[in-house]
Amino acid sequence: MKLQDFHVEIADWSRADQRSTLLDLREVVFIREQAVPEQRERDGLDADCWHVLARDEAGQPIGCGRLTPQHKIGRMAVLPAWRGRGVGMALLRELLARARALGWPQVALDAQVSAIGFYQRQGFVAFGDEFEDAGLPHRAMRLELAAAGPQEPPRDGIALPTGSRSEIAAARLLLLRDARHRLCIRLPLLENDCYAGMEELAELRRIATSGRAAQIRILLHDPAAAQRDDHRLVALAQRLSSTIQIRTPVEEADLAYASACLLNDAGGYLFLPEADRVQGRASRLDRAAQVPLQQHFDEVWERSERASVLQALDL
Repeated sequence: MKLQDFHVEIADWSRADQRSTLLDLREVVFIREQAVPEQRERDGLDADCWHVLARDEAGQPIGCGRLTPQHKIGRMAVLPAWRGRGVGMALLRELLARARALGWPQVALDAQVSAIGFYQRQGFVAFGDEFEDAGLPHRAMRLELAAAGPQEPPRDGIALPTGSRSEIAAARLLLLRDARHRLCIRLPLLENDCYAGMEELAELRRIATSGRAAQIRILLHDPAAAQRDDHRLVALAQRLSSTIQIRTPVEEADLAYASACLLNDAGGYLFLPEADRVQGRASRLDRAAQVPLQQHFDEVWERSERASVLQALDL
């Protein structure tokens, strides 16, 4: 999402680098500037939250926010130099869009009294008495979302069918459509009926060109076979090599791993324990199931090598 001289992206708390970026921002704004005690700021909820991060044109972090499972918006922080330039509004709108996509009827927040006007301009209504939190005066606020427009059905806990090749293909396309900026794909073998259809390639192209945050990482056990078969995903990667990265596992244990997966940045996943068999599981939103898959992917990615056999990709 590109707005003027900054953009907003989804942040993955399970990734150490992004977790550190979020915490550093919040330390500057809450702990140093507002003197919020560190033990109060680090409340232990972050692993279960959905986070957004704003970056400037150079990719430097400038603001953040989160959405909790309790349907609350919080940890809204913008660096002083960027206040009054629309960063907070962009972060808030991204969080509200996520809440609507989840089918939530309402969101709430605890606003610092000095920020009540900002939230009121976005439709929030204050209720209850003023209270103190971490030494700062606050008021509770809420926003009704039910009348905000068409909503997607709730996605939490709803598994996608994976009992046939057509169902797996449909799940794969839906997860691509849900993705905003980032994808992780692991395949022992890139078959010609996988990530090769016009709709799938269009979504992959959209994600790869979605802005500064765009990144598609592919772990492919046999890139030479994909090159010989002139797979369409390889051709797309040739054109978009700055955002589509392909690596090959080199350790025997990793190469013997027969599973395939697709992980997006919206909490969705597709996992096939045996890539060549019609048997697996998938969900549009299940972070508890996605996190271990993401962690394993990241570990293998770090010890894999660039797919140098795809010389045309300059990888």
